[in-house]
Amino acid sequence: MPKRGKRYKNLLEKVDTKKVYALEEAAQLVKLLASAKFDETVEVHVKLGIDPRKSDQTVRSTVSLPHGTGRQVRVVAIARGEKLKEAEEAGADYVGSEELVKKIKEGWLDFDAVVATPDVMGLVGKELGRVLGPRGLLPNPKAGTVGMNIGEIIKEIKAGRIEFRNDKTGVVHAPIGKASFEPEKIAENLKAFIKAVEAAKPEGAKGTYIRSVHLTTTMGPSLRVRYP
Repeated sequence: MPKRGKRYKNLLEKVDTKKVYALEEAAQLVKLLASAKFDETVEVHVKLGIDPRKSDQTVRSTVSLPHGTGRQVRVVAIARGEKLKEAEEAGADYVGSEELVKKIKEGWLDFDAVVATPDVMGLVGKELGRVLGPRGLLPNPKAGTVGMNIGEIIKEIKAGRIEFRNDKTGVVHAPIGKASFEPEKIAENLKAFIKAVEAAKPEGAKGTYIRSVHLTTTMGPSLRVRYP
């Protein structure tokens, strides 16, 4: 068991570890548990009834949170021709093609998301697969980061669209806001996220799909949330 500091132990006293909190109540309490000197991220962790070892039970999708995540997302857009201008006008922070791919391959990683048009994916996959793949940043149609509608994709990401997928233990993790958000916004983002996880249920999953939902902040203890 990891050792916990005095601050964490004091916060834990405010939590009933045996209680399953109503969603709205959890959204209220999670704000009170954020005591760090920075604006902590509110995170959700959903335990799924899947076998992550089986490819037909992978859970992967995207969701546009109604109130965003509260963070500024730096987007790289890789495209050619007129799509470069479209990406720039949509708010991409960095735009380019071969020269940008080369810069990333050489070690530049000062960004949070990468989008691309289909015509450059051969280049991107070949040159950046080993760089971006392990970091979960490689553009992928399933993640909604590849398409000719690159401007629309960028706007959605900037507005708060996030990607989620299960880890090797069958848990989905995602940021759904900041501790500075109003409780109502945290609750609405959480509802939208759970709805998206439900919609992403794989056909191979049997039995209870959503086993548990926990809400927490970056530095605080977690709360078990009642579902549905």
